[in-house]
Amino acid sequence: MIEVKNLTRKFKDLVAINNVSFTLEKGDILGFLGPNGAGKTTTMRIITGYIPATSGTVNVAGYDIFENPLAVKKRIGYLPEHPPLYQELTVKDYLSYVANLKGVDGRKIQSELGRVTELCSLEAVFNRLIDNISKGFRQRVGLAQAMIGDPEILILEEPTVGLDPNQIMEVREMIKNLAQNHTVILSTHILPEVTMTCQRVVIIHQGKVKAEDSIDGLLSRFHRSYRIHVQTRSGDGQLVQNLESIQGVNRVLPGNNGQGSFVVEADDKGIREVVAQKIVESGAGLLELHSSTISLEEVFKELTTEEKGVQNG
Repeated sequence: MIEVKNLTRKFKDLVAINNVSFTLEKGDILGFLGPNGAGKTTTMRIITGYIPATSGTVNVAGYDIFENPLAVKKRIGYLPEHPPLYQELTVKDYLSYVANLKGVDGRKIQSELGRVTELCSLEAVFNRLIDNISKGFRQRVGLAQAMIGDPEILILEEPTVGLDPNQIMEVREMIKNLAQNHTVILSTHILPEVTMTCQRVVIIHQGKVKAEDSIDGLLSRFHRSYRIHVQTRSGDGQLVQNLESIQGVNRVLPGNNGQGSFVVEADDKGIREVVAQKIVESGAGLLELHSSTISLEEVFKELTTEEKGVQNG
């Protein structure tokens, strides 16, 4: 459906993206991740035909973006980070304007507006001026304009910015449902959005792709040890020594919940029973125990942090 190959964009002496390549199949929900300034927006703007590349190719649904830009644009719905809304228009008039720009059959415009209005829950503000609605509703209007014409591909930059928790959950569910008939790229630096919504991820840093994989595949590649989170009533240094003496335990670290809180790093999460038994035998009072593996946040940090420990902004 989408093939990005060796994409490079230079702005004078600045290389915004460098040899970026990735692919998407129909129905994929791809999380395109990176810190601010990593090259996410530049990549999305090239794919949508907003700006040209210095070198490389982009193929969308069988069409080359540089040779057949109009054919590609007809197949893409784009929600930029800052939606291009006209404040002096009502939501209805703005969406009608977008429908006309996209070439929607005049006889079908009203039904198309009804479809995207319902999907984005805009009924309450449909006849109000965009200037007079909340930021959350404006974000939904931006999403609705991207969906007009029912494009095969949706490219969404930070689609939940400005939304309240309930609206965020609604948008997440809507994106999942859209993947039944669309290919979706979610460009963001908000990792929970990717974890809750996407199947695959591309992580970009300083204009270069650092990883491309399924979320489970990426976590497996970076897995080093299991973590057993322990909360005790009266844990002390002696308990730490007892836990460190268990075969398979690599180290014991302080937890985040104050005294009696520990994180046991081990080679196998099956060691949980032995850890629990040691705590009970010590009389420290086991209050809580659960295991975890490396998180997407930790993988992201490792891939986008310099060796000197300086985070690229």
